[in-house]
Amino acid sequence: MIVRTFFYQFIVFFLTLVLASGAVTAVADIVKPALVEISVKTDGTYRIEIRASIEALLTGINAQYKNTKDSPNAQAYDDYRVLPPEQLRKAFRLFEDDFLKAIKLHIDGRLTSSSISQVSIPEPGYVKVPRISLIVLQGNVPLTAQSLSWYYPSRFGDNAVRVRQVDEFNEKWHWSSWQWLKDDKISESFSLTEVFTQATTFEVVSTYIVSGFEHILPKGLDHILFILGIFLLSTKMKPLLWQVTMFTVAHTITLGLSMNGLINLPANIVEPLIALSIAFIGIENIFSPKLHKSRLFIVFIFGLLHGMGFASVLSDFGMPENDFATALISFNVGVEIAQIAIILLAYFFIGYGLRNRLATEQQYRQIIVIPGSIIIALIGLYWTYDRIVL
Repeated sequence: MIVRTFFYQFIVFFLTLVLASGAVTAVADIVKPALVEISVKTDGTYRIEIRASIEALLTGINAQYKNTKDSPNAQAYDDYRVLPPEQLRKAFRLFEDDFLKAIKLHIDGRLTSSSISQVSIPEPGYVKVPRISLIVLQGNVPLTAQSLSWYYPSRFGDNAVRVRQVDEFNEKWHWSSWQWLKDDKISESFSLTEVFTQATTFEVVSTYIVSGFEHILPKGLDHILFILGIFLLSTKMKPLLWQVTMFTVAHTITLGLSMNGLINLPANIVEPLIALSIAFIGIENIFSPKLHKSRLFIVFIFGLLHGMGFASVLSDFGMPENDFATALISFNVGVEIAQIAIILLAYFFIGYGLRNRLATEQQYRQIIVIPGSIIIALIGLYWTYDRIVL
């Protein structure tokens, strides 16, 4: 019995190391891909809007860094992040020539020169979230132009680009689908003479289901811990699925409202509260010997918070204007599939694998539930502190 207990506690200790190492990644500052929108007008001009972190551009921090602190320029990056807009703009002016030489817009296969017409930098705000600035480029395009392609160097980071055909005289415009570019690749050619074909329903559904799934597995350690916290108090499948479904319904509501601009809580409120919700679940598991009906209500409330966190992901990913509801539902389906996958894995390895090997419910609680919940609570509290302290 002593050997068996030691074995189970070793598993808990091993999971502690895994979660602790993952905790560092979860609070890591990751530079998001740049979003690029190119508008080609019938008056012979074009406008390129690039939304990116100027701080990351100035310090060479790109997608190769899973955490900005891993960069040798991490301190310079942090110093730029607290600068007011006018000072950061001054620093970017010294970088403009290099920036313009590195990016490339080809029209009908020929390189076209652009100039910077506008740079909008927001106030530093909540520095735990990268500040996204707007860089606007302008230039001329032949009225007979047939196609264009776009290149944004990998040393600046990954990027997503789409093109809009603008017919100002008839007040019509057409957006292309997003192209997501990495590994220093140039975009596929965008036609300027044909109306862009809208993505099929199958393409929208499959794209956003995958996006929702990947946001949880493997990228969403905070959401994984929340689901595991739900799991630990009761390994019975029916109440677990009820809780996970309630969580999904709640975050679907706030995600939809956030994406439509009806609610908008700042990240410096949402992110610490999400971390605190994880700590709360862990602490409740420690002091509550069994599942209460109030857990459904608590999970629903916390799901509302997590939905506002998901909104930042979809804002970066972009939403199709003509298939908004389809994309939103598909994203949440992907999230739900990932959550059920977490529950099934936990049930197989812990609920079924360990629970059936322990003689009593009390042993399972002492050896698995309480240590696991302590780990989750401590990580949640650490994240709360990290997301509050500037």
